[in-house]
Parts: sequence; C-alpha cells; structure tokens
Amino acid sequence: MSRSRSKQMDFVRHFEGAPVLDGLLELAGTSHDSLTVLAHMRQAHAEGRPSQEVIPSLFGGREPRFESPELARRLFQNLLGLWDLVQEGKQVRFEDGPRPPRPKKQKTEPPTPFAPGEPDTAFVEGAWRYLEDDEKGRTRLHDAFENKQDALLGVLDAAGLTDEGYGVARHLLFELHAMLELGWPQGLASVAPAALETPGMETSPVPTALTAYADEALFEAEQDEEHPLSPEELAKARTLVKRGLAALWSARKGK
Repeated sequence: MSRSRSKQMDFVRHFEGAPVLDGLLELAGTSHDSLTVLAHMRQAHAEGRPSQEVIPSLFGGREPRFESPELARRLFQNLLGLWDLVQEGKQVRFEDGPRPPRPKKQKTEPPTPFAPGEPDTAFVEGAWRYLEDDEKGRTRLHDAFENKQDALLGVLDAAGLTDEGYGVARHLLFELHAMLELGWPQGLASVAPAALETPGMETSPVPTALTAYADEALFEAEQDEEHPLSPEELAKARTLVKRGLAALWSARKGK
C-alpha cells in the first residue's frame, strides 16, 4: 500500500490557454482562475521566487486530487508552461473559448465494515482513500475523534514531543480511530488516559493490517525530506501510537 504517486511519462510544459487551465483549476478545487494565477506568477517572478514555491501555494498547501493521473499531468503541464512564458517575458493572451468538458466526479464511498471480524489490508486501503477523498466524511470523523478521545489527546499533549512528533502521532491516531469507526458500526468508547501511559500496552494484540499501516506511516515520518523525526523522537511517537492503537482496538463497543 504505497502513498507515492508514479512519475508521469511524456511530460511537456505547455500552456493551452485560459479556458483549458480554468477548467483544470476548477477540477483541482482551487478558487483561482487563470488571471489570478498569472498575477501570482508575475509577482513571484519579480520577487525572484521559484515555481516550486508559487505553484503549491495556489492550492493552500494541499496536493490537488483528480480522478485520473492524466488530468493531474495536464494541469501541471499548463501551470509550468504558463510559468515559462512569465519567465521569458512573453505576452500571455487569454482568448475566449469553450472550456474542456468536465468529467463527472464520482463520489468516494466508505469501505464495507469489517465487523464482527477484523480489518484486512483491502479495508485499510479503502478507508485511507475515503479519508483522502471525502472532505465531509473526514471532517465528521475528525470531530468524532476530538470529542470522544479528548482525554487521550490530553495525554498526548503532555507527552513532551516536538511539534513534528506530536503532529505525526496525533494525525496517525486520528486515522486509526477513523478507520475503526468506519469498520465498526457500533462505534468506539472513550479511551482512558492511562492507556498511553501504561508500559507494555504497546504489545497488546492488534490486527496486522492496522499495525502495518501505522508502521508504514512512522517509517515515512522518519524518512521525510523536510522534517524527519530523530530516532529518539520516532521511538517516543511509536510507543504512543502503538499504545493508542491497542487502546482504540479494545474500545470497540459491543465486541
């Protein structure tokens, strides 16, 4: 289960015009249109900032998502093509014309619950994709996590982690909590704060698919190019996540 995206072949930086770029920007979920993108690029170029900085800022720091790699490739081809025109000082003409047909967006469905059994790798992958693609569903599950597990979060707040370590542990515990809520219709009870402070709790039996997901996420945090976790911080975060996962698994109602 890899979170990485494969590199696209035959990538050509080419601006196809405002109607095409406007349609692609709309699909990507940004409020910017071609004119505002051009204004941002001209200002960034004048300030000496690179495209690697200005283009991600168009999406508020989040990676745009599409139904196909082809649409994503086409968006970045157009953005980088427009950037090249700005860098070269060439005139950019926005001509009127029809927008490309907008493909119908398919709603991401939550995975089929695993109850009364255990989650497998296919369920975990489906749950992760649902959390990535369905903003309303993710917000609802995040609110449930904060409301039900406020005591657990209080212990995490006081655990002495760095900002990076805290962010990794909190986000991962949210994802695991959300996956269990999606797969166990009766829901979860609140976890006692002592669960994160009890030595040995991290070795409690937990479904392999959930353990593997947590291990992969922690490995990626250790290898992060910008803010990698130190070995000491990784060890602290791993212990807290493992204890939290075991406690959440035990908190299933009506099991």
